[in-house]
Amino acid sequence: MKTINLILGAFAVALASTTASAQTAVKFSLDWKFEGTQAPFLLAIDKGYFKAEGLDVTVDTSGGSVEPINRIASGTYDMAFADINSMVKFRDQNPQIRLKAVYMVYNSPPFAIVGRKSKGITDPKSLEGKKLGAPAPDGAYAQWPIFVSANKIDAAKVTIMNIGFPVREPMLVAGDVDAITGFSFSSYINVKYSGIPQDDIVTLLMSNYGLKLYGNAVMVSPKFAAEKPDAVKAFLRAFNKALKDTAKNPAEAIASVLKRNEVAKKDVEFDRLQIALRDNIITPEVKANGLGGVDMDRMTAAIDQIAVTYTFKNAKPAPADIFDASFLPPAAERSLQ
Repeated sequence: MKTINLILGAFAVALASTTASAQTAVKFSLDWKFEGTQAPFLLAIDKGYFKAEGLDVTVDTSGGSVEPINRIASGTYDMAFADINSMVKFRDQNPQIRLKAVYMVYNSPPFAIVGRKSKGITDPKSLEGKKLGAPAPDGAYAQWPIFVSANKIDAAKVTIMNIGFPVREPMLVAGDVDAITGFSFSSYINVKYSGIPQDDIVTLLMSNYGLKLYGNAVMVSPKFAAEKPDAVKAFLRAFNKALKDTAKNPAEAIASVLKRNEVAKKDVEFDRLQIALRDNIITPEVKANGLGGVDMDRMTAAIDQIAVTYTFKNAKPAPADIFDASFLPPAAERSLQ
């Protein structure tokens, strides 16, 4: 009996070792720190969805939406969550690195103007004669020329104040500027929790005012996509499942954030996630067509809008150069119906 037990024990160890070695390692980069909007990626780990797909996924934070692009371009990371508009520009500047997005998360980007009703901000035209606080490197401010053109704003009548990120929301709260550029689920949240009455905060989501752009997407390094296409598909299946769970039960998803970010506040991150789900992720287009995909005609229009703020060095890319739908889970799995 002792001999049999030893044999069985050795078999179990060997089996566990084989299972562990069969797990495909995936290094994944977020676009920011652990906040509410990153919850689905963390939930996929905590619920074992990645592991069930044979993946050993490591999720790391980053310093912004451009850093993840550089990480997968260099090959130090396999996949990433980043702004697709920044990726379009990166590809143009580095045509030898054919990065692609494989799952659209922010069907509508969070680029916004956040202002105060008490300062006369009600709609895009109301910005004329007002002071707009806009950090020069801000992703939302980068879309200002598109926003101006789409809404026939006389830009000469808007005073642009180049301010730093740390003082952006405090200056709006103090009344030193009338409105600011920023991400809807960040700037709005920061202003709201600074004590300004909620009915005095006006959020002009640029996608509601002529912006055709998409937002953050899951991207993959060309090398990893070529060498391990099944792992990319497995990652997206697991993430897709976690994203649907997040939409159904955001409070559960927030728990995955809080266990990794000790300074995060539950009510703030829950609020942030709710805004992202409502305005950026579960849009009318997604409700009709399902999660993860893009409309190629809209992508063409988005690339044309990027050309308003960016001069392409090479020919403008085709939508298929930017987004590869071949890794997506079946439509039935991505449906919200």
